[in-house]
Amino acid sequence: MLTNHFLSADERAELDLFRQSLERFCDAEIEPHYRDWERAGQVPRALFTQMGAQGYLCADVPESYGGAGASVHFSFAVTEVLARRGYGGLVGGVQVHNDVIPPYLLHCGTEAQRAHWLPRMARGEAIAAIGMTEPGAGSDLKALRTTARKDGDHYVINGSKIFISNGQNCHLIVLAAKTDPSAGAKGVSLFLVDTSTPGFSRGRNLDKVGQHAGDTSELFFEDMRVPLDALLGGVEGQGFAQMMRELPRERLIIGVQAVHGAQGALDVTQRYVQERQAFGQAIGQFQNTRFTLAACATDIAAAQAFLNASVDAYQRSDLSPEAASALKLHTSELMGRVADQCLQLFGGYGYMAEYPIARFWTDARVLRIYGGTSEIMKELVARGLLGR
Repeated sequence: MLTNHFLSADERAELDLFRQSLERFCDAEIEPHYRDWERAGQVPRALFTQMGAQGYLCADVPESYGGAGASVHFSFAVTEVLARRGYGGLVGGVQVHNDVIPPYLLHCGTEAQRAHWLPRMARGEAIAAIGMTEPGAGSDLKALRTTARKDGDHYVINGSKIFISNGQNCHLIVLAAKTDPSAGAKGVSLFLVDTSTPGFSRGRNLDKVGQHAGDTSELFFEDMRVPLDALLGGVEGQGFAQMMRELPRERLIIGVQAVHGAQGALDVTQRYVQERQAFGQAIGQFQNTRFTLAACATDIAAAQAFLNASVDAYQRSDLSPEAASALKLHTSELMGRVADQCLQLFGGYGYMAEYPIARFWTDARVLRIYGGTSEIMKELVARGLLGR
């Protein structure tokens, strides 16, 4: 659980009540349906409106834009609870909606853009996605091929995106496109795309290894005309700088997901090894089991301390891209190790989809890929040490 020196005793008590409320919501509205949603490949859109009605969406967005105006801890607590409960597919979409898109609007958008989209997002009426990755351009954002050409009082957008979380459910896409293909990074702009716009189409919901309850899609834009005021912030060529500004929070929330997902994997394993019998005793009595879980718990505690320090830095506006990359690298690798080691203690049962540890294990794998691969994170940390 995140701790923070910025919160008063009253705020910490309120945060505990918020977490407890979300736990009850999960028991009633998510747990009974989650396996069905995994089979369906997405959660229902109505879940977002239910979460919005309970105050679980956009909690740190100012009240003037429909949020609760709460500490960022309230938004992060949503990912904490969902990740620890093993809802990795849902987490992937919710954290984009809660923690990735709102900062773009708050920090880079115009007043009209904020007023139009943020209240709808807080109510869960407009589900948000971010459209960066393309079939030929993953972490290399400067290699984008999607274009936006100005034509009178509109931009005409052509291109495609892939691996987009909330792709089937989204109403809003923060879309990266080239407004000046000859200008490299300085030619990238971001657009606020309403998915009801003619020329937009959704491809298939991609069949993934894990995070099955999260819809992840191909998106297509064919001569799609958006008004000039769809340009984020109203200024061309700022997209790359805007993305670089907001990536630290995206990597920070993945760190939250990873640490609490690892804790969830440890929790279910701790219960299992005390119940499962082998050779006349609970397998939790074997030294290998005890030492494995002790090492996992110690690694999680260390990662939690790193995460707490990173959240503190973020609240001081002092979380550097290199530090966020280091956190994302460390915690995503940690979750992979913990999930794998915990699954091993289940033996053959761990490989059965009906056991929750299997979901932790499959859902963990993509954390080392999305938000920037571990290899890209290492390069970014290295640049901070050695330069380019």
